[in-house]
Amino acid sequence: MGNKWIAGALLAWLGLGGVPALAEPAMEQVPARRAGEGEGPYPKLVIRGAMMVPGDGGPPRGPVDIVVEGNRIAGIALAGPPGTPLKPDREPRGATREIDATGMWVLPGLIDTHGHNGDLEKAPNASYGYKLWLAHGVTSVRGVSFYDDPARDLADRRQSRANAIVAPRLFPYVVLGNWPSGAVDTPARARAFAAWAAKQGFDGIKFFNGDPPEATKAAITEARRLGLGTVAHLSQLGVARFNARDAGAAGLGSITHFYGHFESLLKDRRIQTLTPDYNYADEQDRFGDFANLVDQIVEPGGPEWNAYLREQLANGIIFNPTFNIYSASRDLMRARNADWHAKYTLPSLMNYFVPGREKHGSYWFDWTTAREVQWRRFYVPYMRLMNDYKNMGGIVTAGSDPGYIYQPWGFAYIGELEMLQEAGFSPLEVIQSATWNGAVEIYRPKGQEPPIGLLAPGKLADLIIVPENPLQNLKTLYGTGFEKLGPDGKVQRVGGVKYTIKDGIVYDAPRLLEDVAAMVAAKKAAN
Repeated sequence: MGNKWIAGALLAWLGLGGVPALAEPAMEQVPARRAGEGEGPYPKLVIRGAMMVPGDGGPPRGPVDIVVEGNRIAGIALAGPPGTPLKPDREPRGATREIDATGMWVLPGLIDTHGHNGDLEKAPNASYGYKLWLAHGVTSVRGVSFYDDPARDLADRRQSRANAIVAPRLFPYVVLGNWPSGAVDTPARARAFAAWAAKQGFDGIKFFNGDPPEATKAAITEARRLGLGTVAHLSQLGVARFNARDAGAAGLGSITHFYGHFESLLKDRRIQTLTPDYNYADEQDRFGDFANLVDQIVEPGGPEWNAYLREQLANGIIFNPTFNIYSASRDLMRARNADWHAKYTLPSLMNYFVPGREKHGSYWFDWTTAREVQWRRFYVPYMRLMNDYKNMGGIVTAGSDPGYIYQPWGFAYIGELEMLQEAGFSPLEVIQSATWNGAVEIYRPKGQEPPIGLLAPGKLADLIIVPENPLQNLKTLYGTGFEKLGPDGKVQRVGGVKYTIKDGIVYDAPRLLEDVAAMVAAKKAAN
């Protein structure tokens, strides 16, 4: 077995969000962007009469006219006093295209900071995920990683930058050890890996915490020196020697998922107490028993709890909770029967989600009420940890880790936004996490002011237009919308993104969803 297969197989066991066990040469290439798939960029695009949410936490304001020239926001101006008729034929004039967004809402493009895409078993054409992301307003994705093949991650990024494919902006991270030169088991090897990653052009390094701690620390230090981002899934296999507190002290950029946090907050012990017959290789044990940590940690909000958060704040570490990816653990039936599965979930993906001992994350071998109740209890302090960190001034971002556990692309991301609100984030704080905070997470390691994540002159033209107010109801962002009783007393389905604009190119979001629905229908017909 080659090094790539060994690395992939080990990583699939190490943590949720890992890469596939084997690079698949039969994986379909992302098709080139066809005529009519997105329009623009335009010499001058004017979006008229919208309410805008800037993204950095500032309040909504409007109505505004937003001017986009090429792929940059050129200007934003009030279109008139609120509550009064807007003047026709107003400045700015001379637009190549105008979009009447009167009564609509404009936000910065959303940023998913925990993405993967495609493999032969689940979604063999990666355009499925890319189109679902764009259809839900996600214009940028940090891949951790997108594939098990580093070269393919970089190839997709090149094509996305050129807008040669229909895809969000892509920021690929490479998993520590996924290179052609063998194990990364010493500090010297770790520094060499970071240098290799920088030379290849990756945006950062993803850690799974299965390597010797000194090697991990060396890789983090070298990555920071080289301007690479760092993110860690602090897997249970390594957390006894290197938990979230250790990672923060080592200079890690961000922690994804919940791993490592509670192990830094254990009460009266140093290691999680497990059931006597626990087996990490059995995924129902691995995921089912993790929630038992809720009974082994210090008092939420107590002195030890707050000291941990202050320490991480001083370290400048970013929290990327990915609440949604484990949400089926607390209500499997709801996740399995979500509104979007029938029309937008590939049959191969749905088949991957059902219980199976050889499929990563499909751990429903005997999922009981007791396990769901324990996971509901677990979410209470975990959500409080994220909310308390945010309230202290810490940065929390939105990531979806799609393609596992009944969470398809796009829909999973909007679910993450809803769960941030459940955790205590106000709607404006949710949007801040999904836009500006995500941009900071990606660009801070580069030492650059983020060119995305904010509606402001000079920023890149990544934005979304939605017919209804997402601050009033985040469900307006789901591609399937939501049902409510209309003024006529009849049930109506409303919501969904109207336009997603990436790099100045205007995508019709409902049309992207139609493309996905056609993919799903064709696969069902072929079965």
